[in-house]
Amino acid sequence: MKVKIIDEGHESDLEKEVNKFISENNIEVIDIKLSTSCSVYSEEQIYCFTALIIYRESVNS
Repeated sequence: MKVKIIDEGHESDLEKEVNKFISENNIEVIDIKLSTSCSVYSEEQIYCFTALIIYRESVNS
């Protein structure tokens, strides 16, 4: 089993990157965990959207 962590500043960017990773690799996805966080720097809100993809490399081509 392996994991891949993808981190983006916007949820649509995270969705795009997760789909790209899955489609470009010969893997069997076991689970995907999602985490979001928000912090404030000065007057700016900074968002962090993170996905942890738990997968196996597929033996079938």
